[in-house]
Amino acid sequence: RDCKMERIVKANDREYNEKFQYADNRIHTSKYNILTFLPINLFEQFQRVANAYFLCLLILQLIPEISSLTWFTTIVPLVLVITMTAVKDATDDYFRHKSDNQVNNRQSEVLIDSKLQNEKWMNVKVGDIIKLENNQFVAADLLLLSSSEPHGLCYVETAELDGETNLKVRHALSVTSELGADINRLARFDGIVVCEAPNNKLDKFMGILSWKDSKHSLNNEKIILRGCILRNTSWCFGMVIFAGPDTKLMQNSGKTKFKRTSIDRLMNTLVLWIFGFLICLGIILAIGNSIWESQIGDQFRTFLFWNEGEKSSVFSGFLTFWSYIIILNTVVPISLYVSMEVIRLGHSYFINWDRKMYYSRKATPAEARTTTLNEELGQIEYIFSDKTGTLTQNIMTFKRCSINGRIYGEVPDDLDQKTEITQEKEPVDFLVKSQADREFQFFDHNLMESIKMGDPKVHEFLRVLALCHTVMSEENSAGELIYQVQSPDEGALVTAARNFGFIFKSRTPETITIEELGTLVTYQLLAFLDFNNTRKRMSVIVRNPEGQIKLYSKGADTILFEKLHPSNEVLLSLTSDHLSEFAGEGLRTLAIAHRDLDDKYFKEWHKMLEDANAATEERDERIAGLYEEIERDLMLLGATAVEDKLQEGVIETVTSLSLANIKIWVLTGDKQETAINIGYACNMLTDDMNDVFVIAGNNAVEVREELR
Repeated sequence: RDCKMERIVKANDREYNEKFQYADNRIHTSKYNILTFLPINLFEQFQRVANAYFLCLLILQLIPEISSLTWFTTIVPLVLVITMTAVKDATDDYFRHKSDNQVNNRQSEVLIDSKLQNEKWMNVKVGDIIKLENNQFVAADLLLLSSSEPHGLCYVETAELDGETNLKVRHALSVTSELGADINRLARFDGIVVCEAPNNKLDKFMGILSWKDSKHSLNNEKIILRGCILRNTSWCFGMVIFAGPDTKLMQNSGKTKFKRTSIDRLMNTLVLWIFGFLICLGIILAIGNSIWESQIGDQFRTFLFWNEGEKSSVFSGFLTFWSYIIILNTVVPISLYVSMEVIRLGHSYFINWDRKMYYSRKATPAEARTTTLNEELGQIEYIFSDKTGTLTQNIMTFKRCSINGRIYGEVPDDLDQKTEITQEKEPVDFLVKSQADREFQFFDHNLMESIKMGDPKVHEFLRVLALCHTVMSEENSAGELIYQVQSPDEGALVTAARNFGFIFKSRTPETITIEELGTLVTYQLLAFLDFNNTRKRMSVIVRNPEGQIKLYSKGADTILFEKLHPSNEVLLSLTSDHLSEFAGEGLRTLAIAHRDLDDKYFKEWHKMLEDANAATEERDERIAGLYEEIERDLMLLGATAVEDKLQEGVIETVTSLSLANIKIWVLTGDKQETAINIGYACNMLTDDMNDVFVIAGNNAVEVREELR
């Protein structure tokens, strides 16, 4: 079989896996070792024009015919410069080696000869079964086999891979999660995984596990990647699929490149020009020497009785040329490079010592990791920034909603000062005091009234918020409900539903339990239609205790509105107006809808979904098609609006950057109204701008036309 195309791994069988010569789990991020340091480092240093120039000069000075200065006048400064740079490179690389060793020598529990043994990370092999404990780093890319949580669930934090701090859920196949922590059964596990070759795509994995005469398809949900940290899970077992340099983390880290700053490049160009000037000078002086030699030099010779061997005037000029190159070498500013290095070092310390860049809350000073940072920063013309979590705090609060054509939630103070003066604002008193989230405040009492009066649309709306999400719940030591959220938006909506009496209690892969106004209700979870960037929506299909099958959906209004049943037209136009109003206030909006399904139709659809999941060809396309088919003829319930506050200091920062004439681009997935509102809120757009215009082209030609 071709290892470039796919990988075959057998559990607990090192001999079988060794045939394929897979990489082991040792990693290298360093550039040099003791043997290669000198040659590689010198080669890199002599790529600097000035160093190469001085090396040539040194060689010239060793030729006695043309040497006009002693050679050690060149070798001393050259050796000094090269040694200084080499020492700096060596210390940088020493720290890389040190961190590699620290990582390679981390301990991990590996199942060898039917018992768990402590092994160094670098000795872990593909096919080994590893035990991970809570808050441990994952040693290699693993297939999750079983965990301490019910149904083989486990939570991982992927901050090292993608910078996201929220937890992700991974779940084992039900056939392997039965193995639990039974060491004997795990040691006898001999499944064979056939999967894709190593690659750097963090969010995709395709493979098949063959075990006990049956095949199970594997996807990204079953894989825990190296660099993740296990959270909220006391233990889990996994089988190593990719190790060391083949792991997705290492596949994403490029080779350490030799970086040159633009000042370096500028200095190289300057030195080349100066060098050219020096050669011109040398040529002029050499020609002068030849002319003098042929016209006056001959008579001089006769006068000196100096006859041994007639010396041609051209050859004399040629030798003189090189002598002048040596004498005039001070024209080339080698010391400029040294001055630059010293200044860079000083600047990097100024950054480290900067009081204004010290973050007192976490006692973190700024840290310049490279000496060239300052000159890089000084040349920035464009800044490209994400919005959520970069400009904003990524802490969401539920502000307003529109249910069945009616808006609930307070009007922002500045819009409605007149009416608010008379009545004193007080937060809503929530139904189930003990279960409410203390930090959540809502100032519109009408919503509580509607819930108490039993408005079915309002109840259904809150039910969607409590059921359609990927949140996990757990109780802390004090017996309070704690939610583990994958995205803060979901957290805000589930917390809102909880405070209005629809409390999400717990989930298993087959059920979701919520407390509706004091009574516990368990819904059977029949299907979960996941959110992704093309679908822009998420749905659950559940069976309620009365036996009805319901599809609950939430997603971007632009997408959901296309999937509605024609009978929703009046409500649709009303809700659209509300959404525009929310977006104009800079709130993040989602539309909420539902649909009743009949048993026969759902069974046929579910059968097709199972077939699509088992397929090897075009699996994703087939599943997406089936999702499209069932998410239609929806009935609109309303929309939610969530606020994400700006980070402290964003406005001042954007203003200072604009003053420095730096162009700022911000990327956001919001609606246009929200984007414009946020633009004004953080001073990206200002009132001084005469014309804020929207470019709506979808390809280069249209955009060019609109810009013209």
